[in-house]
Order: sequence, then C-alpha cells, then structure tokens
Amino acid sequence: MAVENQTLAPFYSDQRNPYNYAKFEQVDRDVATPWLTLEEITQQLNLFDDESQDTYLKSLELATRMAIEDFLGAAIYPTTYKVYYPNFGLYNTAVFLDLPEVAVTAYNSVGVSIDAVEFYSTSNTVPVLIAATNYSYDPTGNRIILNTIPNTLNQTVANPIVVTYTQNSAFISTYPVIKQAALMLLTHLYNNRSNTTESMLREVPFGVATLLRPYKPLVM
Repeated sequence: MAVENQTLAPFYSDQRNPYNYAKFEQVDRDVATPWLTLEEITQQLNLFDDESQDTYLKSLELATRMAIEDFLGAAIYPTTYKVYYPNFGLYNTAVFLDLPEVAVTAYNSVGVSIDAVEFYSTSNTVPVLIAATNYSYDPTGNRIILNTIPNTLNQTVANPIVVTYTQNSAFISTYPVIKQAALMLLTHLYNNRSNTTESMLREVPFGVATLLRPYKPLVM
C-alpha cells in the first residue's frame, strides 16, 4: 500500500512546504512562440499602420504571456520542470511524489507528461533512469505513484530522487477572457515603462486580476 505524505510526520509537518518535494526548477520554457498576434496588439493600442515599435511590442507580448502563465499556474505553451525529492527511508514501499505545477485539463487532454523519473545510486555520479513500468501518474492528486524506492539510494546526495516533467498547454489559453486580460496587462506595460510613478496608480475595476481569478486553480 502506498504511503500518504501526511503519514510521514514529523518529516514534513513542521515545514512551510506541505508537499514532499525538496525543490523544483524550470528547465525549459518556450520564449519564442507568440501568443498574442501583432494585429491584436496594435488594435488594442490603436497603433494602426505603425510598425516602428513591432520589436518592442513582441518583447511586451512575451512578458505578458509569461506573467499570465505564472499568475494562473497554467502553461499557455509547454513548460518543463525538474523536481527533487529527499530520501524518504521507505524501501520496498510505494510512495507518492507531489508535483508543484499542473496544467488545467479538459475532456481527454493530459495536464502533464512525465519525461523521466531518476535516482542517484551509490554506484553512480549521474542519475539512473527508473523504468516507466515502475511508476504511474495520478491526475486527481497531481502526483506520481512510485511503486518502490530503490534501496541503493546515494546517502550522500541531499535529494536523490529526481523527476522531470512537462506542464502541457492549458486549454483555457484560448478563452477570450484570458486573452482580454492579457491585452489589458500589455496595455498597462506599454503605458507605464518605468518602475516608478509620480502619482499613485489604482487598479481599474474589473481589471486583469478580476478577469483571471476564476481560472486560477484553488489548492486546498
């Protein structure tokens, strides 16, 4: 029987992170493919027949898209993460490996793709691949069920279990309300090119956060 994370007290009960990964990092992200078109942007900014700022507008579009992704915790374009887990000390027992980010799914789409599950062994200085038949992905809990932890984990490596996975494109990126919020945010960035202002800015009622908040996953 797999061991639930909550039963691992006191290992996690006093930590700020309620999940059982030690750390995670982005290792790949699309920073080239446009999401908002130049036509949509120039229409929003009323820059008709003005191509002089196209390069700057493209950089704003990328910043806007990444900000929307980070706010929603959802990938407009696939984003790959590497997650590190400590030695749980539970050998020959199935454990759950929590994942920090997941794409919102619809119909038969898959929120994440597991690229690799690896571990540092006592005889290797690089991670050893764990066969895909030894784990499965549980979408209801956004976690990997690892059938058994290898008993040859390297005791000198702080986080010997490593998962690489890709957060797939979220279908909500096609929603008009999401794109409208992005255009509003891009307009703000275009009109405010400095980190400071002489007057106090106030958020427009029914602004970006209001449009996006219903689509931000609630984590219990």
